Amino acid sequence: MVVKIGLLGFGTVAKGLPFLLKENQPKIRQLAGLDIEIGKVLVRSQEKADALRSQGHDYDFVTSMDAILADETIKIVVELMGRIEPAKSYISQALKAGKHVVSANKDLIACHGQELIQLAQQHQVMFAYEAAVAGGIPILRTLSESLMADKVTRILGVLNGTSNYMLTKMVEENWTYEKALASAQALGYAESDPKNDVEGIDAAYKLAILSQFGFGMTIRIDQIHHQGITVIRPEDVAIAKELGYVIKLIGDLQETQSGIWAEVVPSLVPIKHPLAGVNDVMNAVLVESVGVGQSMYYGPGAGQNPTATSVLADLMHISRNLLEGQAVKPFNAYQRPCRLAKAEEILSAYYVSVVVLDASAQLAQLADLFEAHNACFDQVLEGQSDQETLLITVITKAITRQQMAKIQSAIDDSNAFALTNIFKVLGESDEN
Repeated sequence: MVVKIGLLGFGTVAKGLPFLLKENQPKIRQLAGLDIEIGKVLVRSQEKADALRSQGHDYDFVTSMDAILADETIKIVVELMGRIEPAKSYISQALKAGKHVVSANKDLIACHGQELIQLAQQHQVMFAYEAAVAGGIPILRTLSESLMADKVTRILGVLNGTSNYMLTKMVEENWTYEKALASAQALGYAESDPKNDVEGIDAAYKLAILSQFGFGMTIRIDQIHHQGITVIRPEDVAIAKELGYVIKLIGDLQETQSGIWAEVVPSLVPIKHPLAGVNDVMNAVLVESVGVGQSMYYGPGAGQNPTATSVLADLMHISRNLLEGQAVKPFNAYQRPCRLAKAEEILSAYYVSVVVLDASAQLAQLADLFEAHNACFDQVLEGQSDQETLLITVITKAITRQQMAKIQSAIDDSNAFALTNIFKVLGESDEN
């Protein structure tokens, strides 16, 4: 038996599918029970189709979605176009036509996933998207299947390879942000407009999807606070290293008594923390749960073959169900009403760096400012930001976000100190 698929788009990831289908055919046939073949490929123009054929790609290229929708031999549509539109419209049309859909489109799924999931359920077809989070790391099925008996309490992740590559260069080779970005763009890791990567937006999309699988709650993208790596200075990198930390862009999902909290922010990670050693373009997801404790899932977060492997796994799951005539089950069956955690329940330690504006100001004055808001220091480092300006960096004890906001306001109103940066801190370093 053969299952034919319709590919929407023929970019990097889509071009990886033919290789895997050929290379892994014996295993696919045994585990899926059939062969998977590419039936039609949708491209944007006839000129594009001609160019691909001239490169040796011998497929039935079409320029209209209707050609795929009308083909009754195509049972599964694979969307690898990216962006919101026309991908959303095409997926909706495929689901309404009774075709199963596989996608790697994190932006679309984070913003409109629930609408598409409901549409799939209405038409009794599968909508699967393992490749949408962390590329080749099978984290979504791990959460929904392997950890289905466990209660997840927190998910931490290095979820964007571009920003992680840049931070690795900034930490290990003392590069500036500008030099790291130029290198990432030259290597093809960063777009000409790198906003989604460097501002934490891409990681926030992935965190929104992880919230569904880890906690059964769908948190909206506008409910996820995100801050990028553009604010990180070489001084911050050097001070963090001296205090026993590395700086990473961390996605953080956690559940409290009142609900879940999600954010993507630059964070100081203790050198011996599992996420501290996740470097270059690699991704990692650290899951904290009641039964297992801590478990970490590490691998390439993007790339042709890693992402195509996750796409193919979805195809095999659906193909197996088609062969056995099984009832369609949702990709993620765990669902609860979304409740956001109260801000006062979220405790974090913070890295706070200030310059001393008044030469007569002392560390004790800064300590008094913190103590006025029931906060105190865990670590302190005094140094020079230049030849004339004194720099004081502190790591606080765990405090609420409201406390930190009041402290920030007090520093801003002070004539003695000026704030240079605030980052979250994950745990204590060995320097304590």
